[in-house]
Amino acid sequence: MALSEFDRGLLERCLARRPKAWDEFVDRFMGLVVHVTNHTAQARSVRLISQDREDLVAEVFAAIVHEDFAVLRHFRGQSSLATYLAVVARRVVVRSMLERKSAARLAGDSGPLNHTPVAPPRDRLADRDQVERLLGALAGQEADVVRMYHLEGKSYQEISSAIGMPENSIGPTLSRAREKMRQAGASGTLS
Repeated sequence: MALSEFDRGLLERCLARRPKAWDEFVDRFMGLVVHVTNHTAQARSVRLISQDREDLVAEVFAAIVHEDFAVLRHFRGQSSLATYLAVVARRVVVRSMLERKSAARLAGDSGPLNHTPVAPPRDRLADRDQVERLLGALAGQEADVVRMYHLEGKSYQEISSAIGMPENSIGPTLSRAREKMRQAGASGTLS
């Protein structure tokens, strides 16, 4: 998708520091940045509390204005502005999460960004017998991912390392496998 005329004008007004242009920019892209922040955290198996989310979103916007809007000045218009900003936001969020995680490890902190959340053991084991029965019908990596996550309690990161699947593919694989398992539970066979 190409750069829209509306976004081109908004970008030009921001770079020219027109009155209220930055406010309009933030209003237009706040939802996108929040979405990218939430999605990135979820893909990396990081649970965000409200304060963490707000801090990460603020870091994204701070990165955009850093060095006189350098991020916006580097935009070449070869995609939509939203696509470009989604990539920028993801990179800022990932970098910040990694920095916070490293700093927390050094400090011995166990705050929300310092651990990979996993479902409580009672939730993971509630349907253990059914999961084990249905695992036999799942193919290869799907079965491995379900087994590691639901039965062994491994995080997305641990599963990724163990089977060589990209970490951001674990969630979609689990979703597909769960749907197959739901269908098999309802019909008695796996489709």
